[in-house]
Amino acid sequence: MRKKKKPYRKYKEYRQGVYKPVNSTKYIGAKNPRYLSSWELKFFKWCDRNPHVIKWSSESVCIPYISPVDGRMHRYFVDNTVHIREGDKMVKYLIEIKPSKQTRPPKQHGNKKRSTIVYEAAQWGVNQAKWKSAKDWADKNGYIFQIVTEKDFNLFTR
Repeated sequence: MRKKKKPYRKYKEYRQGVYKPVNSTKYIGAKNPRYLSSWELKFFKWCDRNPHVIKWSSESVCIPYISPVDGRMHRYFVDNTVHIREGDKMVKYLIEIKPSKQTRPPKQHGNKKRSTIVYEAAQWGVNQAKWKSAKDWADKNGYIFQIVTEKDFNLFTR
């Protein structure tokens, strides 16, 4: 009897899986994209079904950045690229999908553990370094770098 293959799950608390594009000619990639959250899945569906999206990809752009935590070079795989027809021109976007609380500096309040405060501060620093490198890369390569949060997802329900 064959064992049933377990689905890909990097983080057990989030909805994850592999998305099979309906309009596969619009998707750029050798394999179907993996989503690590329900927000990523919703964004994939929006890209796949939106007639203004010419092409899109998942984690296809790798940008080097220096981490403020260890001072070493790391690689940042931006969540998505999307080429959208806006009027008579095509606009290229680099899209990072993040919870809105991770797009602001962490807040310290009385009931947080010190280790949590240190971790959140480190993550904030790393994200800032990644986003600065992504913005610089986007500017040099004709893209617009955009961070999308759950607050933006009403845009993707059409």
